[in-house]
Amino acid sequence: MIPSGIIIGAVTFLIALGSFLITPRDVKWFANLSRPRWLVFEPLIPIIWTVIFICGAASAYIVWEKNPGGIITWLLMALYLLVEIITVAYIPTMLRFRSLKVGEILGLIGLISGVVLAICVLPISLMAALLLLPYLVWTPIGTYTTDELKELNPQDA
Repeated sequence: MIPSGIIIGAVTFLIALGSFLITPRDVKWFANLSRPRWLVFEPLIPIIWTVIFICGAASAYIVWEKNPGGIITWLLMALYLLVEIITVAYIPTMLRFRSLKVGEILGLIGLISGVVLAICVLPISLMAALLLLPYLVWTPIGTYTTDELKELNPQDA
């Protein structure tokens, strides 16, 4: 039998990788948007998201190991999956529609889903909940940044 950590890690990796495969060719549109002066950390965003996904997978692993195969555990795995899919859908969806508003909405949905997930996970494992903190801290930053991009690029809102 394949260890649960490998399965969780592989699912996380494949979903994250999937976003690169389905990203539309509208990347030039996004690259040409005006950016706020304070957005100096943009080159670090892929590294930040990599850390966040690793933390999320570790959190899911901890939850799974507490009660492998239980109905609540499966429901939580579905919620982890939903949060990751929402997160990964941000860029391709925003690019496909060429709409920063779409990105902002997905960011808010992701944040709300992440908060719900953290609240559900907290009684099971404090460590699993703490591993979700990078997502809960970064998602509002990303959503705020998207809102700032909307302000600077009203024609692309």
